Amino acid sequence: MSPSTGSATADVRDYWNHHIHDLEITSHPVGSPGFFDDLDQYHFEKLHHLPRLVAFDGYRGKRVLEVGCGAGTDLVRFARGGALVTGVDLSASAIALARQNFAIQGLQADLREADGEQLPFEDDAFDLVYAHGVVQYTANDRRLVEECRRVLKPGETAIVQVYNRISWLNALSKLMKVPLEHEDAPVLRKYSASELRALLKDFRDVRIVEERFPVKSRLHGGWKGVLFNTFFVGTFNALPRSLVRRFGWHLLAFCRK
Repeated sequence: MSPSTGSATADVRDYWNHHIHDLEITSHPVGSPGFFDDLDQYHFEKLHHLPRLVAFDGYRGKRVLEVGCGAGTDLVRFARGGALVTGVDLSASAIALARQNFAIQGLQADLREADGEQLPFEDDAFDLVYAHGVVQYTANDRRLVEECRRVLKPGETAIVQVYNRISWLNALSKLMKVPLEHEDAPVLRKYSASELRALLKDFRDVRIVEERFPVKSRLHGGWKGVLFNTFFVGTFNALPRSLVRRFGWHLLAFCRK
């Protein structure tokens, strides 16, 4: 790893040690059962497409790795479905929260503070590698993708999510001068579908699904929040999905090794 990449990784680690994702939507103490319940509710409220596209209960007895597991919101769902789950995150505070989450849920997981660009696992170790919302924030996106592929068993699937540069949310953020969530992170990349496909070129088969369309927001108030929730959400979602699908904020890639 070059000194510049090492410095960027340290900056990313420091940022995520001090920024808990979606903290603003809960009034419960951090690490309490109510805190994790609120995170789960909000996460799947705005990402309501995930349970339709990702078989959280489809990996019973299989080894599932989440890279960038955060507080473990998605990983808990895999564990409830009977998967043998492992989660890694660059942030020590995220891993501490994930351990509290799994303890409260009464579930087991192998949770480690580790760099997704240098995964501490053997080749061909997992039946599913899940990297949702991490590639765009890492110092070396290609290296992280290579590591996800390396530890995935041949013939199995990695699920990778990034932000769509050609999206409604990216355009609306610029138009309304409202910053994106974590826009101040040391690294924040956005991709077109073709750029994501190029990043995933070493996988045998890649299917990209555009998702994350407007839902009412709890994070923004004032006249901009009212305008977004009362006018924009309804108008955008009334449009035929065939016309607007390519503008989804999330690009969700299903990659076969």
